[in-house]
Amino acid sequence: MDEAQKDHLKAYGIAYWALQKNAEVSWLLNYRGGSFMTTYDQQTENECKIRGVSYEVIADARATAIIAEITDPSVNMDVVKLQKAPKMAVYSPKSKLPWDDAVTLVLKYAEIPYMVIYDEEVIKGELPKYDWLHLHHEDFTGQYSKFYGTYRYAPWYVEDVRNQEATARKLGFTKVSKMKLAVAQHIRDFCAGGGFMFAMCSGTETLDIALAAGNTDICESIFDGDGADPDAQAKLDFSQTFAFQKFTLDRSPYSHQFSSIDVTPTRQVDRSQDFFSLFDFSAKWDVVPSMLTQNHDKIIKGFMGLTTAFNKNYLKPDVTVMGELKTANEARYLHGEYGKGQWTFYGGHDPEDYQHAIGDPPTDLKLHPNSPGYRLILNNVLFPAAHKKKQKT
Repeated sequence: MDEAQKDHLKAYGIAYWALQKNAEVSWLLNYRGGSFMTTYDQQTENECKIRGVSYEVIADARATAIIAEITDPSVNMDVVKLQKAPKMAVYSPKSKLPWDDAVTLVLKYAEIPYMVIYDEEVIKGELPKYDWLHLHHEDFTGQYSKFYGTYRYAPWYVEDVRNQEATARKLGFTKVSKMKLAVAQHIRDFCAGGGFMFAMCSGTETLDIALAAGNTDICESIFDGDGADPDAQAKLDFSQTFAFQKFTLDRSPYSHQFSSIDVTPTRQVDRSQDFFSLFDFSAKWDVVPSMLTQNHDKIIKGFMGLTTAFNKNYLKPDVTVMGELKTANEARYLHGEYGKGQWTFYGGHDPEDYQHAIGDPPTDLKLHPNSPGYRLILNNVLFPAAHKKKQKT
């Protein structure tokens, strides 16, 4: 999984495919870019050839020597056994909207199977069927991604509002915001019970805002028919959130911003300088963040989104920052524990499309098979398969 790999993204698909066949798969942390090792059989070799994935067939003695090299206490490497192919779910609307989702793009490209679920399935209690949940570009506050100011007359926006309101009524909610809050709380409970949750773009920020605003109304009348609570800011309960605290809401219904969490309105970063760096964790001591940051490149191209990056001033003290643009006080890649589960937040919309606009065509990953930014997504996909040692402090 170093520079010799022709298709890093499809290599994750091979690892997942091998797990589906109950093959023994090891993740070699920090060894040649975070490589995978599996027991040999002809079918696996054929699958690598079919998918265009680079591989090496090695003798047992060489495999033993590699493991000895990695487990040497003096080197920053480790071996993690992958136990099973996790059951994957993507929280995404069933109707077609004029934007795509990086996670579903890369899952399809890597040939990793997943199920699409949305509000109805979540409210009906189906999350425990899955090991891993991705939150599609979403607004859990009930403000329809705050697209009202620009897109309120667009047919897709009108249809989305109609569909969301119909679903809320069907599920017994008086408002979309109340339905989305219930969904957010189900997701939190899924994570608390041992689930793995991964979110990008606005799915990160708005999830925490919705949870914090569980006892107040932050939606203006254009969104839900009644006015927002004038004291909503003071009533936010930050004990309910995953990652963020002490943030300030953006109360304007005509603004595209949700809160002070996102740095987009104030960032002064030229595109030519827009990169973030991954932290170098101890593979033997900080196993979880080490898995999530495996890559052949530690400097990742920046990319924007409805929520681009996170102001570090609003992070809770127990959040692990795994990627940052230090000069701008931006966190791009976060991780934490919640109850028995784990969560990861990744800022921005598409790692290979710097400023993805409404209606732009989806990224063709055949043109980006070695994308370091997309590799971070796939680290999270295989993360639930791992037998993890307890992270030391």
